[in-house]
Amino acid sequence: MIVLGLTGSIGTGKSTTAAMFRELGVPVHDADATVHDLYMGEAVQPVAARFPGALNDGVIDRKALSAILAGAPEGFRDLEAIIHPLVRARETAFLATERAKGSALVVLDIPLLYETGGEARVDKVVVVTCDPQTQRARVLARPGMTEEKFQLILSRQMPDLEKRRRADFIIDTGRGLEAAHKQVEEVIAEITS
Repeated sequence: MIVLGLTGSIGTGKSTTAAMFRELGVPVHDADATVHDLYMGEAVQPVAARFPGALNDGVIDRKALSAILAGAPEGFRDLEAIIHPLVRARETAFLATERAKGSALVVLDIPLLYETGGEARVDKVVVVTCDPQTQRARVLARPGMTEEKFQLILSRQMPDLEKRRRADFIIDTGRGLEAAHKQVEEVIAEITS
């Protein structure tokens, strides 16, 4: 089974690209979706113990947590120490299930792939990119997004140029959905041929 890592900076179209892989029959493990699920389940107690203000109605309120971290970015290390092992456990279970099914190719959608050393767990890496103007417009159009939040997120991500330099494959979503879909098809064809 080939394990393909999918990553890209905020607003580059990574989630849309992951959906294209799914549409083409490739199983995808989404690290972000896993975190969201953990914030309603097994991560609630340890995250709330470290960040009490993030607990709301028995779940971790992502906006409240984000506000806490914006005011005290050193808390990211503590949060990652709680969340990353839980996400890895789910990822390991996903890979075991797909191996048992006989899947030829799977995708691990990991936003901070390079930043967390995740490239060591995959066979090849796809980096999703677009021009900085498109990225900025996409991110600032998101509800509740501010320039400050955007800069904080970017500061925690490896620069796009460095990601592209390290990539085995690059998918540019700045040229439209049809062009991106074609690039996804080409990546799958090259890997599975």
